[in-house]
Amino acid sequence: MTATSSGVIGVFDSGFGGLTVLKALLARLPEARFVFLGDTARLPYGSKSRRTIARYAAESAQFLVNEQGAEFLVIACNTASALALDAIKEAVDVPVLGVIEPGAAAAAANSLTKNVMVIATEATVASHAYAAACRARGLHGVEKACPLLVPLVEEGWIDHPVTEEVVRIYLKELLDEARQNGQNPDTLVLGCTHYPLLRPVFERVLVELTGPSGVRVIDSAEATAAEAARLVLETGGFGLLGDGEAPRIQCFATDSVEKFERLGSRFLGLPVGKVELVDLGG
Repeated sequence: MTATSSGVIGVFDSGFGGLTVLKALLARLPEARFVFLGDTARLPYGSKSRRTIARYAAESAQFLVNEQGAEFLVIACNTASALALDAIKEAVDVPVLGVIEPGAAAAAANSLTKNVMVIATEATVASHAYAAACRARGLHGVEKACPLLVPLVEEGWIDHPVTEEVVRIYLKELLDEARQNGQNPDTLVLGCTHYPLLRPVFERVLVELTGPSGVRVIDSAEATAAEAARLVLETGGFGLLGDGEAPRIQCFATDSVEKFERLGSRFLGLPVGKVELVDLGG
């Protein structure tokens, strides 16, 4: 990209959990322009077929590229990254980055035992995309679906005793499974964009279960933002506005814009502003 390009970075999720990825991107590219789309009318993607997910994701990507001028796409959705990344790349003619490969790469860089654990939604775990990405890097791991965590986060029970107990149960079961397989995991990958909000809870419970130096937590949102920033800056600063201008963010949603505006700031860490409704069809 050249200095005269529009420099828009598009970020896509099936909902608004991907705002945690946008938050991490803002920290690494503070002068970039971002357009975020949450396909809230058609979530959850996890209950749909691979073909339908691919169609929804491709349509969302085309909206960001063709109508909003995005020149780089970050797929801030684990399900779409697992099941539709190839379809997205075929649908648009810009660089596309998903969340799974960066998360697996960060796990490989940080694990000494080469034994890792992955927690994610049921759809992401069922795809075994993280397992494949980890295996390709010489890692051995176990995956676990944690379906109760997303509604707890959206309820705002971030630091709630119920949430901590649910996390404790999930992690104990995961650690037991890993040890039964003869593994000594030293890394936990957060394979859902809602989970970064619970990172302090995960870390606190892991210390309780494994000791202070037992397991390191890998935030796939942070790993994705780091890789996106590296790719962007390799192009000579594509996406940077210069002049110290504040970040410019435009958010779109296909439904429930009021809920997006209300809950989005929790994930982004700052007000999301006015969310614009867009119709991508059925």
